[in-house]
This record gives sequence, C-alpha cells and structure tokens, in this order.
Amino acid sequence: MKINTSNAPKPVGSYPHARRVGNLLFLSGVGPRVAGSDSTDSQVPGLTLDNHGNYLTFDFEAQCRNVFENVRLILEASGSSWEQLVDVTVFLTHMRRDFHTYNRLYAEYFVSNQPCRTTVEINSLPTPICIELKCIATINE
Repeated sequence: MKINTSNAPKPVGSYPHARRVGNLLFLSGVGPRVAGSDSTDSQVPGLTLDNHGNYLTFDFEAQCRNVFENVRLILEASGSSWEQLVDVTVFLTHMRRDFHTYNRLYAEYFVSNQPCRTTVEINSLPTPICIELKCIATINE
C-alpha cells in the first residue's frame, strides 16, 4: 500500500512518502524541506541561496531538526510512530562538517528508541539540502 501525506514536503519525483508491506513501513528518502513545499520551492530551514545557488545563510542544525519532524509526520500519517523506527540510513553531503552536529541531535531525538543506523557521505542530493533520511519502521496491526 502506497502512502502520501500533505503534511510532509511533496516528493521530488514519482514515488510515495512511504509504502507499507505487511507490518513494515518503508519511507522514501526524507529531506528537511518545509512541509507542504514541493521540489521547486527553496523552503529549506536555515538556508538562503543567492540567484546563482550559492549559500547566503546555512544552518545544518535547523535542517536536522526539520528532517526529523518530516519523518515523524510521515510515520504518524502512515499509522506508525517515532518509537517504531527500526532502521535509519542517513545521507550527509559533508560528513566532516556535519556529522558531529547530526550525532548530537540524533542522541537528543533517539533517547529511548535506538534503531539501527548507517551514516554515509554522498556528493549531493536532488535539492539544495545537506541531509536526507531513509527509514524503516513497524506498524501495529
């Protein structure tokens, strides 16, 4: 079953926010764009770009907090919850600069539930963001 919600940023391509298979929920890559925005919007918390796409302001912590919020919104719209996350794959565009902040915030958000986690550095993401999460959660029947 495919799941989409208007509470989260619209997907950048032709894919759902999540897909349920049995009691598992697979989230597509989730970024920090503002909920309700689409891929053409530059509504990224803490980010302002000039006309050439160069950073004028940049706040990685704001992006982290918003990506966690977007994941939570999709989980709840899908009948799951933050506590039911079992696996998180993190994509960062600048590991050396951002990992320490990400790791600190992750520990703040995942106090009681500690899903498996993998963090990888990639060259870029499809929109001007620096973090994306790919998650798997369970759903109570």
